[in-house]
Amino acid sequence: MEDLIILYNPTFFFFCTLSCFIPPSPSPSPPCSVKSTLLEVSQDYPKRRFTKSSILYGFNLQWTVMSEMTSRTADVMRVSSHCEVYEPCDDSFALVDALLADQTNLINHDPKVCMEIGCGSGYVITSLILLLKEKLPNVHYLATDTNPIAARVTNETLQAHGVSAEVVCTDIASCLEERLAGLVDVMVVNPPYVPTPEYEVGMEGIASAWAGGENGRSVIDRVLPVVDRLLSEKGWFYLVTLTSNYPSEICLGMRKRGYASRIVVQRSTEEENLIILKFWRDKDEEGVDKETSSESFVKQFSRSLSSFMEKQWR
Repeated sequence: MEDLIILYNPTFFFFCTLSCFIPPSPSPSPPCSVKSTLLEVSQDYPKRRFTKSSILYGFNLQWTVMSEMTSRTADVMRVSSHCEVYEPCDDSFALVDALLADQTNLINHDPKVCMEIGCGSGYVITSLILLLKEKLPNVHYLATDTNPIAARVTNETLQAHGVSAEVVCTDIASCLEERLAGLVDVMVVNPPYVPTPEYEVGMEGIASAWAGGENGRSVIDRVLPVVDRLLSEKGWFYLVTLTSNYPSEICLGMRKRGYASRIVVQRSTEEENLIILKFWRDKDEEGVDKETSSESFVKQFSRSLSSFMEKQWR
């Protein structure tokens, strides 16, 4: 028996046909709320917020969507999937929202090379291409993932949306650093950020998508110097973090490399606080006495985050 559920939102409405089944061997959910299946209707952007995972909760979702949405970002229902590949969820949506909020600036930035490290299902890199392709048709896009199944799934997602990118199966960007050094104008990374035991970092399959080691920083701390080498002089870098990753320390470390930073998106879930950071090279940062100002920088970041969160709640 199928139930017809009608959901209404001031911006749009859609019909959802929901049929249930019991999966033979449900996979364990990762230890954080953003790794679970959610349906979220956002008031900030007129587009749907849901994943189509039938593994975690045992639902088979078949959606017929009627709305005034544009095709500015990837359609979740055309995103390919596999049980060993992380599906779009809150962190993915927050990162794409950061790119969407910065779309005009990105177009004016006129990037020649854009790259995603850790592409997973391909939702983010596909969304980035769709955001830019109308105004900037000649950008070269690359995406990497250590999981070969994720590389295949990303290619399928790109093809389903009629766009293309160079997808490479590699650890971070190990086979691309020499070729791309100083050439990447836009970098996006949704890293494995969940605090876990160190032995879980780098495991095969879907675990590699979330296991971040102590403080969730093991992979992040490996990514940052690679990003520094790959970014062009005008390069921008978007990074997904949690408060438990100590984002102020991440910003401070990048500041010592000559980068300014700001919070683009902050989003709270029941169990955690997502923060999307944006970095760019700033010569003014190179002249700052970074050792003596570290404590004041962390305090300033905390004030900025508190202020940002207050504005979100108003």
